[in-house]
Amino acid sequence: MKHLRSLREFIAELEKVGDIQSIDKQVDWNLELGAIARRSYELRAPAPLFTHITGDQDGFRVLAAPGGLSAIPNMTYARIALALGLPANAKGADIVTSLADARTRAPIPPRVLPTGPCKQNIMRGDDIDLLRFPTPLVHDGDGGRYIQTYGLNIARTPDGAWTNWSINRMMLVDRNRLACLIPPPQHLGIIKAQWEKRGEPMPIAVALGVEPALPYVGGMPLPEGADESHYLGAYFGEPLDVVRAETVDLLVPATAEIVIEGHVSHTDNYEEGPMGEYPGYLDRRSGLPRPVLHVSAVTYRDNAILPVAVAGAPVEEDHTGWGMPHAAEMTHVLRQANLPVAACWGVLESANHWWVVAVKPDWHERTGLSSQDLAQRVGEAVFGAGKLAFGIPKLLLIEDDIDIADPRQVIWAFASRAHPEHGEVHFANEPQNILPVYLDSHEQLSYHATKVVYNCLIADRFAAGERPVPSDFAHSWPTDIQEKVLANWSTYGYSIQGT
Repeated sequence: MKHLRSLREFIAELEKVGDIQSIDKQVDWNLELGAIARRSYELRAPAPLFTHITGDQDGFRVLAAPGGLSAIPNMTYARIALALGLPANAKGADIVTSLADARTRAPIPPRVLPTGPCKQNIMRGDDIDLLRFPTPLVHDGDGGRYIQTYGLNIARTPDGAWTNWSINRMMLVDRNRLACLIPPPQHLGIIKAQWEKRGEPMPIAVALGVEPALPYVGGMPLPEGADESHYLGAYFGEPLDVVRAETVDLLVPATAEIVIEGHVSHTDNYEEGPMGEYPGYLDRRSGLPRPVLHVSAVTYRDNAILPVAVAGAPVEEDHTGWGMPHAAEMTHVLRQANLPVAACWGVLESANHWWVVAVKPDWHERTGLSSQDLAQRVGEAVFGAGKLAFGIPKLLLIEDDIDIADPRQVIWAFASRAHPEHGEVHFANEPQNILPVYLDSHEQLSYHATKVVYNCLIADRFAAGERPVPSDFAHSWPTDIQEKVLANWSTYGYSIQGT
């Protein structure tokens, strides 16, 4: 496993596999940059690295789509895999399993260095000017320019017992203020409430352009009290390098491109949003007064690179950056519940609204449960799992006889196996984030909604020797015939690879 320790090392790895596009033509931060990035997602084109942005005098750059999917053959998940130290051709299930396996390893705390590249330039006091950075206005209709779309918000409880690393959007207000979306049920909101109870603004550091694995760790729904930086150490088997912030008592990644420090007010609000978001829509109802972060210092590298995730229709970083980590945590939770899970997956193309739990084909013999009872058990485990449940509205429970990372196969299994009358198990009044557009106003205010498990299991409906077998290439021909066909695919006249 290769631990890339900076965004720049990550860019170098993308260059090696041809999955980055340097754009040297001048591009306007006002909508043009976002439009180019959005088009790159839709084509699964290489990640655009903008080097010449209108109005920039400091040599700053913008990397968009750092966690998008790739059209390079056999490298669909190259950006995610490389970020997590895996080969560029790693499969989706390999990535999820790698993250899940690390959950049982001993945490490794960060290593504190005396200084790091993030300290090359320092703004304090009247020198602070966030408007110097080439922050894009991404969508036509966004409430403002969003500087924080793919960085880590670092905050600690007042007693110092828990440090949380998470990703929440932040919008520019002016040269030294940001408006922050901090939902109260999320971990950052829980910590903010503790500071509010104490009567003090919440110290925070926003690290942008961090080493590439960190956003996936920040997107993983670890339990309350867990420190994501310690989990990163467990994942790689070595610590994250950090340095002390300038004006708040927090540790920040040593190689971060930009670090914004300050305090989140409990009384000062500013209209934040709307913003095109991960469900794939710009919901004009979502513009509301939000807490303001008052900036006390900014540190940044020479020629700093701002990472930008252009939220919206799938597939983008909201879907990969927390979809895969959520699937990994779901796998871990179901393993801990001793349920016969084979693998879990967030259907990226569903904008993280559909999630798949694949159970071992002999689950009925293993458990003695009916499919309805197993669906109930799975729903209780997942929807009762704290932060994990917050972003999981719809589960598809399927036998592990299809490729759950292939949306075509998931659609086929869902459509052909779920009974239209009794193929659903509903769970009322469960925790839910407020961004899906199907929620009504009460659900948005309460952060609760009904969730569902779609029962696509068939093993208990047939005797063991009579169960339907998929009539596809993988299941309906002997292994030797499959191997012969794959080996001779090009000799049949096909130009597309048979693997």
